[in-house]
Amino acid sequence: MCGIVAYVGARPALPLLVEGLRRLEYRGYDSAGLAIAEGGTLAVHKRKGKVRELESTLPAQVPGSVGVAHTRWATHGEPSDLNAHPHTDAAGRIGVVHNGIIENAAELRRRLEGEGVVFRSQTDTEVLAHLIGRRPESSLVEAVCAALALVKGAYGLAVIDADRPGAIIAARNGGPVVIGVGDDEMFVASDAVALMGHARSVAHLDDGEVAEVRADGFTVMTLEGAETFKALQALEGDAGGLDKGDFSHFMRKEIAEQPEAVRRTLLGRLDHRFQTAHLGGIELAAREMLDIRRVKILGCGSAFYAGVVGAHLIEQLARIPAQAEPAAEFRYRNPVVEQDTLYVAVSQSGETFDTLAAIQEVKRKGGRVLGVINAIGSTIARECGRGVYLHAGPEVAVVSTKTFTSTVVAFCLLALQLGRVRDLSSAHGQRLLAGLSLLPDQIQSIVDREAELAPIAARLAASEHAYFLGRTVSHAIAMEGALKLKEISYLHAEAYAASELKHGPLALITPHTPVLIVAPDDDLLAKNRSTIAEVRTRQGPVLAVTQDGVDLEDVEASFAVPRCEPELAPLLLNIPLQLLAYQVASALGRDIDQPRNLAKSVTVE
Repeated sequence: MCGIVAYVGARPALPLLVEGLRRLEYRGYDSAGLAIAEGGTLAVHKRKGKVRELESTLPAQVPGSVGVAHTRWATHGEPSDLNAHPHTDAAGRIGVVHNGIIENAAELRRRLEGEGVVFRSQTDTEVLAHLIGRRPESSLVEAVCAALALVKGAYGLAVIDADRPGAIIAARNGGPVVIGVGDDEMFVASDAVALMGHARSVAHLDDGEVAEVRADGFTVMTLEGAETFKALQALEGDAGGLDKGDFSHFMRKEIAEQPEAVRRTLLGRLDHRFQTAHLGGIELAAREMLDIRRVKILGCGSAFYAGVVGAHLIEQLARIPAQAEPAAEFRYRNPVVEQDTLYVAVSQSGETFDTLAAIQEVKRKGGRVLGVINAIGSTIARECGRGVYLHAGPEVAVVSTKTFTSTVVAFCLLALQLGRVRDLSSAHGQRLLAGLSLLPDQIQSIVDREAELAPIAARLAASEHAYFLGRTVSHAIAMEGALKLKEISYLHAEAYAASELKHGPLALITPHTPVLIVAPDDDLLAKNRSTIAEVRTRQGPVLAVTQDGVDLEDVEASFAVPRCEPELAPLLLNIPLQLLAYQVASALGRDIDQPRNLAKSVTVE
């Protein structure tokens, strides 16, 4: 959600902060701002809207080599210039940028107003600025710690003081904070992508830690003042993935990158000698795998739907009971955590707050958790300690495309490894390895045929409502397809299990309500034909995504993906649904990469 970037060093801070804000745009936001300290004053510039609108109001130069900047996703107070970050104390000396929610902000606000403080915004963050500003006699780090001792809630924050511009104070409790180390300069950010090309290495703050960051180094301590040690990690990757290249949108670029993303996810993990997969990061011996009696997958949004596909694969190949559950619901129902259950947390960003909280609940009750994550060194990766990195590369568009596909590939590998330890034959293992090896080229062939989807996209774009249907694992793909359509086109789209159609949703079918059915060539194809007949009998238009060689009667338009091993069909059937969502949103003129009200990394509850 919100993004933080801060700098202290010898270079002018302004261009570095603006560059960092641009790189954080993918997270989703509604306003942007920055503050730079120089000569005992704090120059604050902030604006509702996009970073480019902030840039249009900035002077050519703003002196100062220490500053903080922010992209805000509104929680307390509507998007406006006044509610944009940074926020300052009454004297305009303290500048604060903050991700998260201060749960007792209203109580603290009333207390401060009783002491004569006048608030300029509706935000919870301004409370922090006034609390810190009340202690000018203390060092900045002491003032921040004293303020945070009064606070309940989640935060990742960076603070500067115009009177003492030699340091940035950063703190974390629930919101990611990364310290970047450069050459006689230092950075603070909520996401390491803001630091690529500038910082050589990074350190991640843990909950309850505060850092004093100076140009020549940093010190980390607990809120109580006990110093802690932070190991540095090399900052991997470059800023190349943050460029759209020849594509109009990051989403379309990332759909096109899926063949290479899948190759990277598979790289070094296919064991043809023993007809299995090898996921070294899960750190489970064969005997430990045999002891697993159940698998529970936790995720949110597309990560949850990928988990539903993963649960099907694990049951099918390993014959272990498996279930996916929304992480946000899991921790609130006092779940029974079993010793012989393997919990798998899925998050492309590695920072999803609800998923992190679910992991902590499992660990608190003695369970074991693996992570399936794209972001190396992220909070969830570090909390799990073991798991599978997707290596899909940076994903900038808010909606998940290549990370969804790579996540399903990772579950194929996990299911294959678990299955081969159990009863899956070597012949079946070899068959799946061959099928996995073909996936990148098959995905490329679908992407190359995007123009064939135009009739389906035109039908959907002309409608206010659409329904997606599928059976068993194809229902999960239907759910993901409906989610993509509503996320970026803003059309109402719902997914149902095709078997449930006559138990209620059939009442919604009209001649103006297109129904898209995901119909692979499997044992349920005859039943899907019956579903099509049910819809057509009610004059409902039917669109279909199916496989080569399948002839579906009485459908308005269809698209066929290449034939593949049956277990891998969901991977290929999903690609046309991504392209459809993109085409519909493009036809409707939507903000495809940054859809309204959504954020890439959901770091608040």
